[in-house]
Amino acid sequence: MRPFTIAVFVGSLRRESFNRKLAHAMAMLAPKEFTFEQVQIDDLPLYNQDDDAHPAACVVRVKAEIQKAQGLLFVTPEYNRSIPGVLKNAIDHASRPYGHSAWAGKPAGVLGVSVGAVGTALAQQHLRNILAYLDVPTLGQPEAFIQAKDDLFDSHGRIGEGTRSFLQGWMDHYVAWVKQHAQQAG
Repeated sequence: MRPFTIAVFVGSLRRESFNRKLAHAMAMLAPKEFTFEQVQIDDLPLYNQDDDAHPAACVVRVKAEIQKAQGLLFVTPEYNRSIPGVLKNAIDHASRPYGHSAWAGKPAGVLGVSVGAVGTALAQQHLRNILAYLDVPTLGQPEAFIQAKDDLFDSHGRIGEGTRSFLQGWMDHYVAWVKQHAQQAG
């Protein structure tokens, strides 16, 4: 079995983030040949084009983690009907300087959880628009707009019984998506 490394981007910095919990729980639904590595983005400076020629070490690190990965997973909350600034900042850093984007061609999945009934639908759509411009093929179906309810996670941090079947189906589609792109690339 070929191993697959997935670079995970969580759009929330909050210690008790539902989205960070979701990222951990989703990794438990993947097959053993998939490794999910959360990329640290809280130390990135605000993007400034003046720094393109001499990026900070943390920017170089983020781009390297993307480049070594066979796939991407974005797990984001919705802030003011869009993605959080910290996630957009990371995306901007890794896409620059122009012509040297780390994102191009990396297959991605997009998820999110919030307390609202429509989950993170608008944030996910905005993120998909950004990723399309960056040439990131993004899994279109199934979509997963998850509402944070008391039984979303069990006492061990896994996906709870009520949602596990749906999210296992999402993960199965995502795994097939990444493998399909790996075959085409390789």
